[in-house]
Amino acid sequence: MNLLAHFSLTSGSETLLAGSFIADFLRGERAPNFPSEVYRGILHHRRIDAFTDRHPLVRRSKRRLWRRHRHYAAVIVDVFYDHLLAHNWHDYSAMTLEEFAHRAYGSLAQFQSLFPTRAKKTFLRMQAGNWLVHYRRLEGVDRALQGLAHRSTFESEMAKAGEDLRRDYRRFEEDFRTFFPLLQQYSLEIIEGGEL
Repeated sequence: MNLLAHFSLTSGSETLLAGSFIADFLRGERAPNFPSEVYRGILHHRRIDAFTDRHPLVRRSKRRLWRRHRHYAAVIVDVFYDHLLAHNWHDYSAMTLEEFAHRAYGSLAQFQSLFPTRAKKTFLRMQAGNWLVHYRRLEGVDRALQGLAHRSTFESEMAKAGEDLRRDYRRFEEDFRTFFPLLQQYSLEIIEGGEL
């Protein structure tokens, strides 16, 4: 899952949201000392990623991309799924996407002092470019993929992966719409069940 999906799964908790954002900027299993509630967000993010990576529906989405994109398929599917969530946002939230994004940026701003350096820079770019809302449009997907391709260590075709989404849009959307409610349920269980 990418930013929008991770943020949407934090049940409105600002500390879980902050930890979920920070998680992408930490290396390895250990995390520096964070307030316990923020650390729970880091653990939440990791559990969501593990559940997602193992799920057969997500693996099916990745297989569609494997021949062209190889190990980048997982990253690309994350971006595709954020687009599909943004595009169908009204099916998953009573709040508008614009309102959700505004609240998320405001919540994250309160925790900037905890962010690793790269996270601070990414947050400022995310907020200025309103990434969470722009995922809704295919042009936003293209922009996100171009940014990822630019930062990738190896030569990749990620910048052109929007073509794959356009070609197989219905099948990616079917996978996402079946999978995402299962992920929402799993997220609630680990939050409410005290598993973090």
